[in-house]
Amino acid sequence: MTLPFLLLGISLLTFVLMTFTPGSYLDNLKMQRDIKPELIEAQKKQFGLDKPWWQQYFIWLKNVLQLNWGESYKYRIPVTQLIAQRLPATFLLSLTSTIFALLIAVPLGVLAAMYKDSIFDRITGLLAFLALSVPEFFLALLGLYVVAQTGWLPTGGLTSIEHEFLPWTGKILDIGHHLIMPTIVLGLSGAAGMMRIMRANFLDAIRAEFVITARAKGLPEMKVMFKHVLPNAINPLISSLGFIFAGLLSGSVLVENILNYPGLGRLTFEAFMSKDQFVVLASVMMGSCMLILGNLISDVLLAWSDPRIRAAYR
Repeated sequence: MTLPFLLLGISLLTFVLMTFTPGSYLDNLKMQRDIKPELIEAQKKQFGLDKPWWQQYFIWLKNVLQLNWGESYKYRIPVTQLIAQRLPATFLLSLTSTIFALLIAVPLGVLAAMYKDSIFDRITGLLAFLALSVPEFFLALLGLYVVAQTGWLPTGGLTSIEHEFLPWTGKILDIGHHLIMPTIVLGLSGAAGMMRIMRANFLDAIRAEFVITARAKGLPEMKVMFKHVLPNAINPLISSLGFIFAGLLSGSVLVENILNYPGLGRLTFEAFMSKDQFVVLASVMMGSCMLILGNLISDVLLAWSDPRIRAAYR
């Protein structure tokens, strides 16, 4: 029941911030000498910018309820068409980054906990600290420099020029090839946070009474670790996936711009800089829905991994 009110509040806050920040889309047109003032006034009325901000908001909200998200000032196409072109790319990047972060964080966190205070534990802890300390935009710049110097990976985009002429397997490989660097850059900071969570949870689970009982029964140490400790230690990590997914999505704004990745984050940034109001509103709303979806997926995965949660809803 609170979801519609949450989205309503996000849309209102975004609209107010866009309205009261200095400048508008028409200011860019006013600086061009070849555009007549009459044309600017006509566009001001066309876009509804001559009305008070609250009236503009309710008109926009009424249109949204009719599934009309407006038209982009800059591209002069429906906002839904523009979002549909960019949203799958960002969703794919967030998904691959999350999977990449999990594949790194879970094994390293488990091994760091199993060999607590060892050289391996200290090195992985130092690497995690460095990954959390370095801003994502710096990692993106570093990745762009490496790609430009080596030529091993594409320097931007989601597909190559010859993508449409490739077979379906070639198209998948082409997209995967372009996803490698953005996935690594976006996934590293997420992996660092996940690894620290996993290590702490694993250490707590090792000290639990059921582990002492399992060892007292003579079970092999590896069986105790991976059959009894790991399933209990991974539950808090799964429950935090929604917040991790939110962090990856917010970080994609800078990463997509630096690595020239055609996703929703880059579109939102460009639309904000050009004051393309309807595009910003739709992008923020789509991003919010993706965050809510990420939390929903984490709840489903948590219920799937923990029988106690499934039993509570029966």
